[in-house]
Amino acid sequence: MLIESMASEMLASAVSATQLTALLAVPLEQIRSVLLSTLVFVLLGIIVFALAFLVIVKAMPFSVRKEIEEDHNVALAIVIGAVIIGIAMIVAAAIQG
Repeated sequence: MLIESMASEMLASAVSATQLTALLAVPLEQIRSVLLSTLVFVLLGIIVFALAFLVIVKAMPFSVRKEIEEDHNVALAIVIGAVIIGIAMIVAAAIQG
C-alpha cells in the first residue's frame, strides 16, 4: 500500500518530456553566448588538466609514461586517474558556481 501511494505521488509530480525539453531549451537569441561560454569553459578545463598532469609528471622522481606503458603499473594509473577525476569535479563545481 505504501509503495503504491509513493509511486502514484511520483507519477503525479513527474515532468513530461515536452515540459522538460522546454525547460532545457536555449532561446535562439542566446545560443551565441551559450556556445561562447561553453567554449571558454572547455578551453579552461583543458588547460587546467594539462597543468595538473604536468605537475604530476614533474613531481614524480620517475618516468610516469615508462611506469604505466612499459612496466604496467596499474596502481600509478589508478592514482593519476583519480587525480584527473578530482580535478574534473573541481572544474565542474567552479563552472556551476
